[in-house]
This record gives sequence, C-alpha cells and structure tokens, in this order.
Amino acid sequence: MHPNPESRSTAPQALLLTGPGCPHCASVRQALQAMQSEGLLGEIEEIDLSQAPQQAEALGVRSVPWTRIGAIELSGLHSLAELRHWAGLASRPEGLDLHLADLLGNGQRAQVLARTRREPALIARLAALLGDPDSELSVRIGVMATLEELKEEGLLQGQATHFLPHVTHPEPRVRSDTCYALTLIGGEDALAALQACSEDPDAEVRETALDGIEALTLPS
Repeated sequence: MHPNPESRSTAPQALLLTGPGCPHCASVRQALQAMQSEGLLGEIEEIDLSQAPQQAEALGVRSVPWTRIGAIELSGLHSLAELRHWAGLASRPEGLDLHLADLLGNGQRAQVLARTRREPALIARLAALLGDPDSELSVRIGVMATLEELKEEGLLQGQATHFLPHVTHPEPRVRSDTCYALTLIGGEDALAALQACSEDPDAEVRETALDGIEALTLPS
C-alpha cells in the first residue's frame, strides 16, 4: 500500500544525525524509513556528523543518533512505536508543548534548558505549560528551575508578555506560579501585574505577589 501523496506533503519532515560506529543509528534510520513509507513522515534528511561537525554545535548535539521530527527533538535510541507517537504529535499545535512537558517530567530538564538557550522563543512554550492547570507538579517545578537558570543568564528580559495572561487564571496555583515567574522576569509590566495580584482573593497568590514586589523594588 502506497501512502497518499497529499498525506506525505502534510506530514512532518525528519532530520537524522548519525556518526561512524553508532550502534543504534541504523535502527532509527529503518524506523524513520518505515514511517515515511506509511505516510507518517515527509522528507528525511540524514547528516553524518563526522562530515559536518558544525551541525552538532549548531543544534547542541552531543551524541547520536539524534532525531528531529517537525519541531520535536529526540536524543538517543527510540523505538518505532515511540517515533510514531512523536510524529503524530509533531503535526499538532500542542505537540511541542507535550514534548517539553515529557522532558521536564522525566528528568531531562537539561535538554529543555539547552534548547531554550538556543531558541529563546521557547520561553513562550514554558509559559504555556505554566498556564496549563493539567501540568504535573514535576513539570511545573521543571519550568521554574529552567526559568531560574535563564534569569541568571540574562535571557528572561522582556519575556513577561507570555506570562501576563495567566495572572487572571481561575486556578490559584497557576496564578501563584505565574507571580513567581514574573518576579524572575522583572520589569515594569511584571511589577504592575504583581501589584494587581497583591489583592488576589487567594492567600498564597497574595503572598507570592508581595514577595515579588519586595524583590523587585528593594535597592539592589
């Protein structure tokens, strides 16, 4: 059975990074090719890092195989079932958010931090995870820890706009976490939002907001 040409054109593209002596690269290659034949993937590009080491530096890749499906980046060996799962999510608007949540929730925060350093636009995706009341506690903690490190590196400046909508979220936990994030970000917009939250009906939100106001207004 041949895949529908139209489905092939709308399927996510894949990038596979390999290297000499890689014991798992062939397995991932075969899985991607099988998915392509099923119409789950569009074009597949393969790069041997021994021939193009600059690609590893540009993408922050330290080991192979390394796979990108759409906007989803996967390190190491993954089964055909796992790759099918991520290919399906790569075609959905929330796919990247779910991938980041998976990494944060499974102790792979370093990957999220490294990628966000390269792509600061992902801070908006971290804000979306913080604003999702269904995000697991481990994910929320991972988002906060990532934001703390980004603050130390000066990468949060001007990012308040992604978090501001969540200060009026119906879930107090989301509002409280957002106040903490805005404290890390700082700036006039963040301070104004924290001042508004200082009158929140929830005690924890008020306390977090007041702590943030103090942190942002005390002389450094």
